[in-house]
Formats: sequence, structure tokens, C-alpha cells
Amino acid sequence: MSDITFDLKENGMVVGLPDGDSYFNYYWLRDACLSCIDPQTRERIFDASELKNAPRASSAMIDDEMLVIGWQHEAQASRVPMALLRQVAKGGRTADPAALPRNLWYSDHLPKITRVDQHAVLNTDEGLARLSRAVIEDGIAIVTSMDKTVEALPRLVNTMGSVTPSAEGLFFDVRVEIEPTNLAFTAGPLEMHTDLPGEEFAPGVQFLHCLENTVEGGLSLFLDGAAVAEALRAEDPAAFELLASHDIPFFYRHDNWDYRAHQRVIETDPDGNVTGVTISQHLQDYLDLPQELLDLYYPAFIKFIRMMQEDRFMLRFRSEAGNCVVFDNHRIVHGREGYVADSGSRHLRGCYMDRGALRSTYRVLAKKGFTLDEGAKKQALA
Repeated sequence: MSDITFDLKENGMVVGLPDGDSYFNYYWLRDACLSCIDPQTRERIFDASELKNAPRASSAMIDDEMLVIGWQHEAQASRVPMALLRQVAKGGRTADPAALPRNLWYSDHLPKITRVDQHAVLNTDEGLARLSRAVIEDGIAIVTSMDKTVEALPRLVNTMGSVTPSAEGLFFDVRVEIEPTNLAFTAGPLEMHTDLPGEEFAPGVQFLHCLENTVEGGLSLFLDGAAVAEALRAEDPAAFELLASHDIPFFYRHDNWDYRAHQRVIETDPDGNVTGVTISQHLQDYLDLPQELLDLYYPAFIKFIRMMQEDRFMLRFRSEAGNCVVFDNHRIVHGREGYVADSGSRHLRGCYMDRGALRSTYRVLAKKGFTLDEGAKKQALA
């Protein structure tokens, strides 16, 4: 560590790391001291606003992989892990095991969908890691050999987090109803969509457990909205920018509820990467963008919808009793072909879970070593 250099400036220091010089703000360094985090609760116990003077370093040295900083106005030195500085210098933020690259997929993805047995998910860290990682990377996975009971779904969700309620309650049943509150509760075809964009925070992860399916027709339809969005960006950058820059209104209303929210059709992160899409023509409200802007927005919007109908993106399969499809509702667009209602029975039970819970589960498993590389697989099977 003798090759590390320090240049103490007024508001921060330049640390000369082997890969190059990096600047770190003094407030940030003061916040990064290990003593600022309670070892029991893991919560921050330091409040930078309580400092009488802005922090300014008087010295800096390396001690056992720690940056030790002496402060002009504080008697206590700060200790900051060098590993943290290297992470931030390299990527601009701390490392996140759940920040996995998205695997974009197309119509040939069906045989590649990760399938995990229910028993493995409920009883092994390796099975749970496979499921959670697949949903993060691919946006979709299937849990097989599910018990064909209504209790099976909450057992599955509870391994990863907790059920997030919606206007329909904690759970919903996709089957023909006499007085449906949603087009999903009919035998008709269901257009490609993401669920409940009319809610301020649309559901994150969706679970659809097939309890019974003996009807004629009714194929399930899925596509990777991120793959379609990236294709749009490549083919028509201006259209992509319009859909990624403006929120449009959605609703969900019936006799006893009236939800309304604005969502962006293409979601991107601060680095411009596509994180998901929001689309639902049957829950789309009157567009309230300036009318002149709609001259450009509507053609881009319609082009995107038509791309979602192309065979190159569409995945079709028959929902099988005992399987539960788990997918990212902010990325995977789904629908259904119509079916003959009196030809048999079709019953899917569904619910939602927060995407934060999914990533939390994977981070905890990653700390245990279940990151699904070859070494982790051997560890899980040992």
C-alpha cells in the first residue's frame, strides 16, 4: 500500500490509487467511517448536520487496508475501508450483488427459462438463489411441482419477501367471473400489458400459480419489454427518447375504487439502461401531454405497441397445473389468447411482491456464497 498517495485539498482529498487518481469529498469520507454504522442494527448513527464545522482532513495514512483520516476539528480519526474507495473509484458507487446485467431474450427463450422445483426453493439456498437470480437477470422464471392448493402460493412468496396488496387485495384469481372487475377475469383474449399501472407504485414482481387448466385455447403470452425497448432504440432513437422522457396517465377503477397514476412507458436508470416498461392499453387514460407533442408521441407509442406484436419477441406456451410463473411486472409484458369458457376449467391464482424484496433476498444469499458460479454450485451441492 506504499504506492498510495494523498493530496489534501479544501473540500476533499485526491487519493492516488494504482488505477489512477480519484477525488473523495470530506463529508462523504466522514460518513463512510466504520464508526458511523451501529454494528447491531446496521443503521447509520452519525448525522453530518451536527458537525459545527465542515470536515477538513489534517492527515491521511494507510493502516491494515484502512484509510485513517485525522480531522482538523475532531479529535477522533475516521477509518474507511480501502476496498470501499476502490469500488467507488471504479464504478461511482458501492458494489451491489443484485446489480446484475439483464439478459435480453426473444421468441426462442421458452426452453431456456429457468425452472426450479418448489421443494428446492422452499428448502435450499441454492434453489432460492437460482430463482431470484433468474428473475433479476431474465425477468422471468418458472417454479415447478407446486402443490395444487391455495396455500402453496403464499408459502412460495414468503421465501423471498411478503405479498404486496393491490386493489384486488392480497391475492387474485384469474378465472371467468359473472361480474368481472378486470378483463383478465373473462374468457376473452387479453392484450399484452403490464399489471396495474394506475397504482402510484405499480406492482414489482408477479406470481401466477396455475391450479387448473383444461380449456381449449388460452395460451399464455410473454415477451421481454426491455428487449423490445432496446430494439426500438436501435431502429428509431427519436421514438425511444419520446417514450423514455414523458409520463402518461393510467387508471384502474370500478364501483369501489378509482386509482390514477402517471408512468413512463420506457423506464431507464441514471446510466440510460432500460430497466423496464409500462404498457396497458385497457388501463390507459386520455393522454394529457401537450397536443402538439402528441403529434410526435402517438406515432412513437403506436410503433412500440406494434413491435410488441411481432413474432420475433413473442413467447407462447400453455400454462400447466402445478407451475408458477414468476416475473418482473416492470419488464415482462404478458397477455393471453382467448379460450372456450365451457370447454373445461382454467384457474390461475396470483399475487405481487416488491422488487426490492427480490433483490434483498439475492443479496443475502450472495453474502453466503450462493452467486451461482461454479464454486457456489459445488458448495450448494456439498
